[in-house]
Amino acid sequence: MRTIRDALNTEIDDRHPQGQLIKRRFIRSCRLAASLGLLSVAWPGSAVQGSTIEAVNHTHWAINRFSVDGRSGIDIIGPYQGGGGGCCYIAPKRWKPGMTVQVHWETGAAYPDGFPGFADWPKYLAWERLINAQTRQHTKVASVPDYTGQKVCGITVHFLPCDDIQVSTSCYAYGSPEYPIKTPLQLPEPQSCPR
Repeated sequence: MRTIRDALNTEIDDRHPQGQLIKRRFIRSCRLAASLGLLSVAWPGSAVQGSTIEAVNHTHWAINRFSVDGRSGIDIIGPYQGGGGGCCYIAPKRWKPGMTVQVHWETGAAYPDGFPGFADWPKYLAWERLINAQTRQHTKVASVPDYTGQKVCGITVHFLPCDDIQVSTSCYAYGSPEYPIKTPLQLPEPQSCPR
């Protein structure tokens, strides 16, 4: 019996980097599809579907990384931008009061000034320490809004000033009239945040 790997080995030349890349991506896609299939078997009737993890950044900080319930959102998201695309947020078939997600994220300087280049290594290391000193880790639990009677299309995390967040499972795009979160993209940073 011929396997997918055998077929790939005969069809794609391993000596070329492009061939290796195609093969790795294909195998990774097959593994992801198999994993999603196993998830649907493991939780019959309880999960809607696995879908993407997206984010909208309403702050002047960069979101260096983020995750929802331990699943990576993948992208670095600049100030006042959207991104993500990680897999997968799996919503239960029925929404229940009190449903939450735990979001971990790291913020940092978006466009650091004063990059000295690499020629003067000690100067570069000093600059790097200044940038890293602005990096912060955050964790917050957010309520999942009621999606009863609605299609669920993954989850979108909105990063707000004062290290606050909101989440949506809407299938509509941020900014469309039907999207439930109406928060403007560019929010001013308050002078102080509530404790």
